[in-house]
Amino acid sequence: MEIKATLKAKANKLPLTPGVYIMKDKNGSIIYIGKAKALKNRVTQYFGSDTNHSTKVRRMVENVADFEYILCDTEFEALILENSLIKQNQPKYNILLKDDKGYHYIKITDGDWPKLQWVKQKTKDGKYIGPYNSGAVVSNAVDEANKIFKLPVCNRTFEKPSKPCLNYHIGLCFAPCKFKTSIEEYAYTVKNAVAFIKKGGYSEEDIKRLKKEMEEAAERLDFEAAAKLRDRIEAVAKLRDKQKVVCSVNKNQDVFATACVGRLACVQILNFRNNRLSDQEHFIFEDYENKAELYSELLSRFYSKTDDIPNVIIVDELPQEKTVLEEWLSHKTDKNVKITVAQKGENKKLLDMCLSNASENLSKRLERTGKETSALNELAQLLNMNSAPRYIESYDISNTAGDENVASMVVFYDGRPLRSNYRKFKIRGFLGQDDYKSMAEVLDRRFAEYEKRQDQAFSRLPDLILLDGGKGQISAVLPVLKKYGINIAVFGMVKDSKHRTRAIATTGGDIAIKPTRRVFFLVTQIQDETHRFAITYHKSRKSKSMLYSELTSINGVGGKRIAILFKELKTLKAIKNASVEQLSSIRGIDRKTAENIYNHFHN
Repeated sequence: MEIKATLKAKANKLPLTPGVYIMKDKNGSIIYIGKAKALKNRVTQYFGSDTNHSTKVRRMVENVADFEYILCDTEFEALILENSLIKQNQPKYNILLKDDKGYHYIKITDGDWPKLQWVKQKTKDGKYIGPYNSGAVVSNAVDEANKIFKLPVCNRTFEKPSKPCLNYHIGLCFAPCKFKTSIEEYAYTVKNAVAFIKKGGYSEEDIKRLKKEMEEAAERLDFEAAAKLRDRIEAVAKLRDKQKVVCSVNKNQDVFATACVGRLACVQILNFRNNRLSDQEHFIFEDYENKAELYSELLSRFYSKTDDIPNVIIVDELPQEKTVLEEWLSHKTDKNVKITVAQKGENKKLLDMCLSNASENLSKRLERTGKETSALNELAQLLNMNSAPRYIESYDISNTAGDENVASMVVFYDGRPLRSNYRKFKIRGFLGQDDYKSMAEVLDRRFAEYEKRQDQAFSRLPDLILLDGGKGQISAVLPVLKKYGINIAVFGMVKDSKHRTRAIATTGGDIAIKPTRRVFFLVTQIQDETHRFAITYHKSRKSKSMLYSELTSINGVGGKRIAILFKELKTLKAIKNASVEQLSSIRGIDRKTAENIYNHFHN
């Protein structure tokens, strides 16, 4: 606490100007680098109250022993400096793209007869295109270029004519080893292949240009050149036919969407070049707090690694620093870059597809199906929650005109029932029927158990509480949460006249759920399971009550003797079928009582 107070005092002396701050641990190692529009305001937040801090920030602040700062003229300059320092120092607490498989490059080898290759590391020889984030896009680009331009992939040097390999015979190489090809002609072909890669493939305009060149070559009787152009056009057409083409409205754009369950998030990225899907990748983050904050850091890190930046970046929520990020990206790529949220049309469909893929990849991490993960994300959107609830508790009351008043607590974890954490409650605070008081009593007892931490089912707070009922039930339990100082989202589940789930209840009204959406089936499953568990417990209590009533009507039989009978004979059927001798042989049951029991069931 003493160090924290010292650091806060130091932070209070910072100027209200843009800059970069550098957090260090007790060994002087840099553990976090950040930027700020106003250094004083941003840095003092770290050393004040930590109630609004994420887990990652709290852990970082606990390890800060000192900090340095660098003043900048603008927030834009601070962003550039921050990126540069993070690249150099790789601080522990800055977001790392953990699923990144490293940089990938396209290499043009040295010599008179250069080859196109894809590599993971730069060396001193050759020329390079990149870096690229994905190995798949690099290998596909090299493979496409070599096939379309029929470039050799062997290790030959072609100074002397030689027998061509299999690739020539199957139409994949123009065989400079067999035909007399000049170094200049070969270099020109490689130059075209490199241009093809840099453009991300041929557009429709490029194909039209090639066809025109082919026709012009044929007209001047240069049939060899015309044949090469024809083969190139056909190769492009064949490759496109093999690919699953997904079109985008913008020629070049990237789409980002995030699926999250609790603190775990998956960011999916779809890359479109020349109006078609060229690559995709995803990243998993384990300390997710806020999507807008995540995108601010992620977009900065992601595009600092590459010069392949599209004109349009579509996201499902705008980053906190949208304006400065657009300025930085536009400056970096020397073209106008826009970050936008797709609301409708084709781009909204692409965003939905991206989100679906994010849910699928997240589900693999959670060992859940894509539908289950999507349903949880839909539930979060419906309830305006920052992230999808992983741990959901649901409550229902069951009684018969106030008799045998009981409640059920059902738990769903990552979209599936967690039956080991189901719990039952017998209402004991009052007699009669009052669902509101019953619900309040149950939640009060549940959170009292949380403070004791003796039952594993009660030792964890849920991300979401669902009540079988409407506004009245919600209003009844909110004072209970306030009493314990607990801030958890509480909603009701409302049924229609046919006892089918129709809406989510809030204190301000109902939120309708479309029956075609996955969230509808999830909420219905939760409501039905909670009701089933409550009804089952109520019937069990009712049955035992009736049984108890029947046995106590026998002369000489009370609560203790009923317990003895069930301990020895287990069931009512066994008690009914027992003889006087069997009954009287039970310790605690005398002959007279045994005869009374036998006569009750047989006369």
